[in-house]
Amino acid sequence: MADLITPDIETVQESTSKSRPAAKGDDTPDVQSTETKMEMMKQQSKEAYKDHENLRDDDDEEEKPGRVEVVGWYMYGFCTYFIHSVLIPIVFPLIIAQTVSSPPQPVQGWDMSPRGLVCREKESKLYHGLTDRSITISNHKYSPLEWTSICWAIGLAVAAPILGSISFNLDHGNQQILIAAAATATGAIFCLPAGFFKTVWIFLPYITGIVAALSVATACHTRHLGLMLRGFTTPTHHQQQQQRRIAIRTAVSGWFSLYATAAGSVGSAIISAFTYYMLREPADQEFISLWIVSIFSGLIWFGGIAHVFTTKNDRTSPTPTNTAASISKPHYAFYIFHYPRAIGSLVGVFLSSFTTMSIFIGGVLFLVGQMCLKPVHLLYFWLVYFMFPLFSLPLLQALQHRLKADAVKMQLLGFLLSAATSGAGFYFKDRNWKISLVIFFAAVQSTSTGLLHAFGRVLLLDCSPPGNEGAFSIWFSWIKALGTFAGFAVSSSLIPGKIGTSFGIAFCTAVAGIVTFIFGNFNDNGGAEAAGAGHVRGGSEKGSPVLMNGQDTGAETEERVLMETP
Repeated sequence: MADLITPDIETVQESTSKSRPAAKGDDTPDVQSTETKMEMMKQQSKEAYKDHENLRDDDDEEEKPGRVEVVGWYMYGFCTYFIHSVLIPIVFPLIIAQTVSSPPQPVQGWDMSPRGLVCREKESKLYHGLTDRSITISNHKYSPLEWTSICWAIGLAVAAPILGSISFNLDHGNQQILIAAAATATGAIFCLPAGFFKTVWIFLPYITGIVAALSVATACHTRHLGLMLRGFTTPTHHQQQQQRRIAIRTAVSGWFSLYATAAGSVGSAIISAFTYYMLREPADQEFISLWIVSIFSGLIWFGGIAHVFTTKNDRTSPTPTNTAASISKPHYAFYIFHYPRAIGSLVGVFLSSFTTMSIFIGGVLFLVGQMCLKPVHLLYFWLVYFMFPLFSLPLLQALQHRLKADAVKMQLLGFLLSAATSGAGFYFKDRNWKISLVIFFAAVQSTSTGLLHAFGRVLLLDCSPPGNEGAFSIWFSWIKALGTFAGFAVSSSLIPGKIGTSFGIAFCTAVAGIVTFIFGNFNDNGGAEAAGAGHVRGGSEKGSPVLMNGQDTGAETEERVLMETP
């Protein structure tokens, strides 16, 4: 194509010399006239080549997401984030506890905690109902928290082959919208009949279906972010232009992910406050009241299906890389193992989700069962934990932009905050905590949870080549769910109420995350370089013109982000 547009200079020179008529009485051509024409031909050739390069860049450029598409993506975070943060770990154990016999009275009585603090009988019965092993199955006894963990584990086992089977379809064909809509609708439906049968066994298919559906929906949601970001990193031959686009993509990816996390925290605050309100009903109405919470959660989740229809159709058929195209469909789900940096980011996702859930559930059980926290104070704790990211995350995004920190550094900050919270809880495990300190560390830990969730997603997508976002997103979804389940199981099932052990393990995993990112040679620029032709031109893992740390100026990037984003 370039040969057709750009003429050969020597051929033009020869043809010009031959076609020029000689002057009468002069056997020598006009050399000055020939040189002038040659200069004009060279200038025209340069302009034609430049136009051709611009045409190629325009052909490769993808449309940036519009306001409706971005807001729809935020709204889906609002409609689903509470599933793994409130519905499964809090609401369902409370409902299961209503289906079994009442727990026996503890030695110290209902109105006294093991620490000798005064408790309310209703809250004390709720706590012991969650931790008492009143479920008998095959001569084994389980508590409602342990039964929830078992159902959660089975849900993850069911989700794994489903995610593997749809990974190819997420990146190829036109079934992406159908998959996302079906997963959302299925999960929402499983939330509705939670109170039809007052038996423990029925929660096995309920929780299993919700966990599997949420895993698929999260994979679709994460992949959509990767597709939107491609509009800000169009491949180009010009290194300076490519560097600016990489800087813009880094800023926009953190922007989108943080605001979606903040929106999800608001949804979690609404469900947790509604749960508290319904628990104020008389004891004989608690089962129906909690069932209403489950129904309300399902309706909100179903409302998130609107996000599926805000996705632009031209984002559903990306072009895969040559390496991915050569992989057979059964092995496509394992394509991520070609990228060691992506595997490293998954290690961070597991450690972060384990740490944050272990601190949250361990802290709640300790505050209710050992500290006998007043119900209204528990509401304050939940509201601060889930609402504070709405203010802290946007401020930290601005700070990240000013300091030019990448996703790895922001995750390090999140791990440091979790280490501070768990370390303080472990150190003061034998003291009675004041409500002011509880609220303070709730705000700190909520910020840590938001940072780790948002930038764990960003770092993985920075390592994914274009056209393969689905193959990477299924692993993010499943590994995050696995870490969340493991943190819940350790804190609620194995050591319920033992804040020293729960926070001690969380502190160790937080330190492990810090060590992993410091000595693991991780950075999102390196991930983009290894990903090849998605974020740079050429598809090679070496010599890619990726923006290195410190090359962009904060003012320039901020200005371009404001111009490029809706």
